[in-house]
Amino acid sequence: MRILVVEDQIKMAQFVKKGLTEVGYAVDISESGASAETMVAENEYDLVVLDIMLPDQNGMDTARHLRRDGYEGPILMLTALATTKDKVNGLDAGADDYLTKPYSFDELLARVRALLRRKNSTTGVSSSTLRYQDLELDLLSRKARREGQDITLTVKEFSLLEYLLRNVERPVTRVQIAEHVWDVHFDSESNVIDVYINLLRKKIDSPFSKKLIHTVVGTGYVLRENP
Repeated sequence: MRILVVEDQIKMAQFVKKGLTEVGYAVDISESGASAETMVAENEYDLVVLDIMLPDQNGMDTARHLRRDGYEGPILMLTALATTKDKVNGLDAGADDYLTKPYSFDELLARVRALLRRKNSTTGVSSSTLRYQDLELDLLSRKARREGQDITLTVKEFSLLEYLLRNVERPVTRVQIAEHVWDVHFDSESNVIDVYINLLRKKIDSPFSKKLIHTVVGTGYVLRENP
């Protein structure tokens, strides 16, 4: 899942990005409110982590602008302002949750997971497990199973399979995969996505009679029962 971190303190932003990336999220960074609004308009984000103190405008204004412009995903607001009035103002501006500084990364991660679970539940997706046919992906324990057999996946393999499962039976392009799983702009000269698809196939397809990951010629890949 793809997250935008809006934070002008670059060391803090990189710290948050590193932690979220290590557990499987794709993360982009914006250092200003205006830049965040542009990035949300041009890209699809599952969640925005938004600092209130930004160099160009108040984060509350940024939240209002994002909602005005149609962003419907969760917003987690970060701030050193800890009064009840400040929290109410943040929630009224469009935030879904409010985390005061200083905070531990574990608490931030727990808030992120809770907001994404809430988002998934409103769209009809299971809060903790993604399933298709005999394949299961447990988002909390970070484990995959097929026909009841545990499958060990790397962080990147897990993220790739999660993205395919969230788009089951819908072809996804290499560009979409690159943006959501690698958080980088797609490099047409790189074959890293194809390499990871092959690694994933060896684990969740090759040992089983029914193949689920299929190539869509000229497009990308799709997770479905039939080719």
